[in-house]
Amino acid sequence: MTAETRHQTTTYIVAGVVFLLLAVIGLIVFDNRRDDQVATAKAQQLQVELNSAGMYVPTTEQIASVLGDDGGTVCTDPDAALSRATLYSQLTNGAAGPGQRPVIADEKVVQGQLLITKVYCPQNLEAYQQVVDDLKLSEVAG
Repeated sequence: MTAETRHQTTTYIVAGVVFLLLAVIGLIVFDNRRDDQVATAKAQQLQVELNSAGMYVPTTEQIASVLGDDGGTVCTDPDAALSRATLYSQLTNGAAGPGQRPVIADEKVVQGQLLITKVYCPQNLEAYQQVVDDLKLSEVAG
């Protein structure tokens, strides 16, 4: 074995050990708080809101695992251009390409997100409500 080969082998071993140490430290430090008491309390509050609106009510564990204690991506700037574009793209006739057209959607389409915003990030509710108010919605699904 030449000196250069030994040097490369030593470098790879040291880099591997450092990588493993960083991975272990990352796993120890990473604190997954999605199932804590705050997440459960907010999930139960959302269940009450969904039930009173006559909507499907997922289990507490399902809501807590998806939304956590902060609302997850739902509360990450709901008035941002990407969030609005995603919402608008869902309010179409389902075609693709040049056949895609906006439709007058049912009011229930945005009701779930409004309830999530109300429970998890009420500070964003007014901004999201303005986006919803600009939409042409109706009671089309009965």
